[in-house]
Amino acid sequence: MSGSDLDLLTRGTVEIEGRFSNSSNATFLVRIELEGDSMLAVYKPEAGERPLWDFPAGLWRREVAASVLSEHLGFGLVPLTIAREDLPAGPGSLQRYVEEDPAAHFFTLREDPQHERTLKALAAFDVVANNSDRKSGHVLLAEGSLWAIDHGLCFHEEDKVRTVIWDYAGDPLDDEVRAGLERLLVEVPPALIDLLSEAEVTATQRRARDLLELGALPEPDEDAPYPPYPWPLI
Repeated sequence: MSGSDLDLLTRGTVEIEGRFSNSSNATFLVRIELEGDSMLAVYKPEAGERPLWDFPAGLWRREVAASVLSEHLGFGLVPLTIAREDLPAGPGSLQRYVEEDPAAHFFTLREDPQHERTLKALAAFDVVANNSDRKSGHVLLAEGSLWAIDHGLCFHEEDKVRTVIWDYAGDPLDDEVRAGLERLLVEVPPALIDLLSEAEVTATQRRARDLLELGALPEPDEDAPYPPYPWPLI
């Protein structure tokens, strides 16, 4: 994490440059400027969210929580994301914009063996975060690394993982993933406690514990009351 990026996101002046037309909720590309420095970011305001029956308002908090969890686990999968109140359309999340390769997504990236370890870590992350909307297009190749975005539908206390990343089901957890999960069992980052309900935090730790005990990435539960795959897949 770059300290200058955090400073820009936290203190910079934010101006909307455009809107992402393919997003179900209002999502804006913004430019942030501070003392001669500038960066692009993705802004998701609470005011632009469509009501959902199974998630409360404030999906942007889950975007921030996903970034917090990724850093705490040591995975570095989610671009730096913060919460701010003083934004053009009201409170929401600001996420550092990464310039993606538009031809790349999970279904293309899985063909390259060099990405396998990172994709397995992402599969473990999605289990712990209880991601119910991991589409192929939510996995980006940018700046020479893989990044995961769009985490508004995570951390529900009821298990409802929906993902396209089932390719590694049954594969053992590597040492880095195990170390991250053990870290979460020892300590929950304070920011996660501030962003989620007590029940959601408890469920997140429970999923980490269950995954450690399993020792491998889980198989999709075809008998669950929800489909194990998102729609659309990309």
